[in-house]
Amino acid sequence: MNKSFTLKLLLPCWLTLLLAACGEPEQSTTSASNQDLPGESEAQLIARATAMHERVITLDTHADINTDNFTAEKNYTQDLDTQVNLPKMQAGGLDVAWFIVYTGQGTLDADGYAAAYANAIDKFESIHRLAEEIAPDQIEIAYTSDDVRRITSTGKKVAMIGIENAYPVGLDMSRIEDFHARGGRYMSLAHNGHSQFSDSNTGENNMDYLHGGLSDRGRDAIAEMNRLGIMIDISHPSRNSNMQTFELSRAPVIASHSSARALTNHTRNLDDEMLLALKKNGGVVQTVAFSSYVSEARRSHMQEGRASLQRSIAAELEIELLEPTAVAQLNATDRAAYEAQMVDINTRLFPRLSAEVNSEAPAATVADFVDHIDYIVNLIGLEHVGISSDFDGGGGIEGWNDASESFNVTLELARRGYSEAEIGMLWSGNLLRVLDDVQRVAANIQAGN
Repeated sequence: MNKSFTLKLLLPCWLTLLLAACGEPEQSTTSASNQDLPGESEAQLIARATAMHERVITLDTHADINTDNFTAEKNYTQDLDTQVNLPKMQAGGLDVAWFIVYTGQGTLDADGYAAAYANAIDKFESIHRLAEEIAPDQIEIAYTSDDVRRITSTGKKVAMIGIENAYPVGLDMSRIEDFHARGGRYMSLAHNGHSQFSDSNTGENNMDYLHGGLSDRGRDAIAEMNRLGIMIDISHPSRNSNMQTFELSRAPVIASHSSARALTNHTRNLDDEMLLALKKNGGVVQTVAFSSYVSEARRSHMQEGRASLQRSIAAELEIELLEPTAVAQLNATDRAAYEAQMVDINTRLFPRLSAEVNSEAPAATVADFVDHIDYIVNLIGLEHVGISSDFDGGGGIEGWNDASESFNVTLELARRGYSEAEIGMLWSGNLLRVLDDVQRVAANIQAGN
């Protein structure tokens, strides 16, 4: 594979001129050793990283979508104001994007399930429309690792489909097979809020859970996903749910967009015990370039700034903020009234967050992101680590803020001494190996083994 992309780097003038004078880097079949090359200049490092980036298959496991951008008139063939689209993928040398069938958590009733299912089908159909009607000459959907390699060899981009939140399954378990038939190759059992299948990580701070991990229906869903060959995504469910999943799943699991909690203390990140369990399971964690998940300084600033702003707004409205234990002791009427007051506070809070908190927070960088890769590699081994962005869903960091800047990740990995083979494993090899393993387990289950 030989792909073209555009370097998007902040370079001094002398280095830009030197790179231009050097021309295209030579294509080599050998990998760089896993150490700094002696006497290598910055220009030589960039040239070496460029050659590696051209040769490896680059894969991002999490890019959210808005179906308004998948119409005949407005779509990803255009350089839209989105972090991911075909021009940006081309410019950054990003080969594979997992487009996400995301559904926010709603009520656990017939109306909620119906609305969630309609949302999911709209997103499935939009992804297929892009690949099969709008731009079949530029992008194709992959269902297996062989598909990925075949499609990239033709020069086309690859779309894969992940399902963020199993809530749209409702109470009809046959929908899991339907989602698989539509191309879904991973699915999380919850998002931000408890689903009918699993508790969410969002319950951790207040220890507010619905199932104590997985529900019985969630356990059945794991067995069905193993049978069909759908990777189980543990990025959003609760810690208990994830530990139970490790015990139940016959196949390796993935965390499609999570980082290391030891470096950034966020409930969306995996702690060391979870990471070690993932290693034992044979899975992979797709380290995510989400600023408040990779920079503890940014996360703590955001958390403290939000809390301070919330207190200020509550004081303006003469509302007393209560601790979770105090809220739990309220009767139903008083609790409903308090929750209505909190909705009012948060409605006023969100427009002010960007100007008063986000804009003043320390930046998260590609170096911060790769710090998480380094940490997880050192803890559980390189073969269990991958790369994701969460673009168009809140992701993006300084240096990798859209698909056109994907090369900067390879550059930082090369700077730290990762070889071409290792960079290829991080970008795509490890994730595709897990997909192969999951599909192999499914074939054995279907054969009665």
